[in-house]
Amino acid sequence: MSIVCMSHKEDVDGLSSAALVKAAFKADQTILSDYPSLIPKLERLSENNVDKLFICDLGLSKRNEERFVQLLSKMASAGTEITYIDHHDIGKAILQALRKAGVKVIHTINECTSAQVYRKYRDRLPENAAFLAAMGALTDYMERKPFASKVVSRYDRQFLMLEAGALSYMISSSQKDEDFLVRMVDSLARMKYPHEIKGGFELAKKYAKKVSEAVETIQQSIIKLDNLAHAQSTVDLSSSMVVNFVLGSSGKPAAMVYKLKNGLDSYVVSIRGSKDCKVHLGRIVNEIASGIGGSGGGHDKACGAVVPKNHLDEFVRLLDSRIS
Repeated sequence: MSIVCMSHKEDVDGLSSAALVKAAFKADQTILSDYPSLIPKLERLSENNVDKLFICDLGLSKRNEERFVQLLSKMASAGTEITYIDHHDIGKAILQALRKAGVKVIHTINECTSAQVYRKYRDRLPENAAFLAAMGALTDYMERKPFASKVVSRYDRQFLMLEAGALSYMISSSQKDEDFLVRMVDSLARMKYPHEIKGGFELAKKYAKKVSEAVETIQQSIIKLDNLAHAQSTVDLSSSMVVNFVLGSSGKPAAMVYKLKNGLDSYVVSIRGSKDCKVHLGRIVNEIASGIGGSGGGHDKACGAVVPKNHLDEFVRLLDSRIS
């Protein structure tokens, strides 16, 4: 039987979800994806014979949701048993379309994906698999959610923070090395702690140094609008890794960091909101980005987007006007 797990490649929640699926179902292939490559990778996968497919922590946008449903409908019709597990904001019509196509949907915005995977399949998992869900919840800022809070409380908080933070930096530093990311999933699925991954903590240390240097550079270029602070990143770091520093130093309800993506003629954007941000950022970013030919979405206080290069100023202006 061919069992495949496709999951988010950019954060702990995504890799932890993939590791939990692999441990529970002995998945023989892990495919890791970011949001821009989701549809192309799924198109290639749809040409293969897959018995069971899990898709985890890969949220949809208005730009790709219709094609996503089409591809999963095609695979389900061919006999693939598909389970989609996610926690990003998604329209009711798309959820209904997925279920109508025969896809098993496990979805709530109230728990991170790895917590949902663990909760659903914990009877198939070793006891310490809860640690993976705890790391996912902590790094996705969802450790206070009802189920996640119970899981997180099972572990020494300092140890959990060390392991989860190091894993996050290991993942961010390895985005161009998918083979190593997959090996990380394999190690986690064997219930190894992040500090047991060979060379992992050294990667995290080097990345921490890069982050600290980048923060100093970016803070000098922050532009403050009425409700939004934004800055362009020219350093070799993911925008999501430094946007919290911009948010904290700006005092604004929301912050945005963007970086030009070579080959796409677009900016990859990361957005964070403070407690003073009263809107659902993922929802409005999805609407704004889709309306100008891009894509985006995510959580209420943390989301991302891909914005066409010549529409960045419009995106910034519209976003600032929608935040309160």
